[in-house]
Amino acid sequence: MNKRVILITGTPCVGKTTTAKALAAILDAEYINLTDYAKANGLTLGEDKERDTLIIDEENMPQKLSETINASNKDNVIIDGHYASAVTPTEHVAHVFVLRRNPKELKQFMEKCGYTGSKMWENLQAEIIDVCLGEAVEVHAGRVCELDVTGKSVEEVVSEILDVLEKRKTCFVGVVDWLGMLEAEGITDQYLKE
Repeated sequence: MNKRVILITGTPCVGKTTTAKALAAILDAEYINLTDYAKANGLTLGEDKERDTLIIDEENMPQKLSETINASNKDNVIIDGHYASAVTPTEHVAHVFVLRRNPKELKQFMEKCGYTGSKMWENLQAEIIDVCLGEAVEVHAGRVCELDVTGKSVEEVVSEILDVLEKRKTCFVGVVDWLGMLEAEGITDQYLKE
């Protein structure tokens, strides 16, 4: 069985999990949240106390993911995580959707989710300087779609993804320029902090 593996990636609070779960339900796909998967499969190396996050065993994750993908009885597998591009074997990946959110809206979402201090600023900076997009393009060039999800409902985002999957819409990279936008508004220093 030839499986279609779809990665949903982006910085925290862009809507990866809700989008991935909604897409998985529509496509009757196997859904893998990488953090939960790492915990369930002993693929954590400890905790980064400073960042309040798990340290993932990125060396062993690709082999285990490959086994899980190959063993799946579903035609579609959706993998959700900000480091999905780095740990999913390239031979399995059909599409990578990088969700992007305007830093002004993203900051509000992060605050609602309890992000504060350096963890919030580090993740905002990652969004502004395209970290997840850069990693996706570097590893999966030609299969990456950048989607601006600012102000959109989960249903709207899923609809855009389905349009790409069903070839009604073309993939694009270079859709947003948050740094340019912040510079133009003269508020870069309000978002790029330590």
